[in-house]
This record gives sequence, C-alpha cells and structure tokens, in this order.
Amino acid sequence: MPAGATWGQYISFSLAAMLSMIAGSQIVHQHYKPLVDLNKYINKELEHLPENLQLKIKKELQEEGVLT
Repeated sequence: MPAGATWGQYISFSLAAMLSMIAGSQIVHQHYKPLVDLNKYINKELEHLPENLQLKIKKELQEEGVLT
C-alpha cells in the first residue's frame, strides 16, 4: 500500500476523508444556500443573449424543471 500503510489504515483513512468531504459540502449548502437564487442568475445571464435564443433556452430549462 502507499507509504507503507496497512489495508485497514488505508481504508479507514479513505472512509474518514470521504465522510468529512460529504459533511463539509452539506454544511456549506445549508449555510450559504447557493441554489436558492439560481433562477435569478440564469435570467440575468439570458438577458445578454438574442431574444430568439433566450426563448429557446428558457423553454428547454422549463422542460427540465430548472426554471419555474
């Protein structure tokens, strides 16, 4: 195994690292709520595109359930 670690140490370290990454990302999403204003940012970026393209993209996003 890498760095002379046993299988048990390697697996326990990997599991601890994965659980801490999952917990950290969950805490960030609960605190900052990055997806709450996603519609606002999508519409703001769509304003920079031509009208016919805006309508096409909005229709596709509504069909996918991203925009409401």
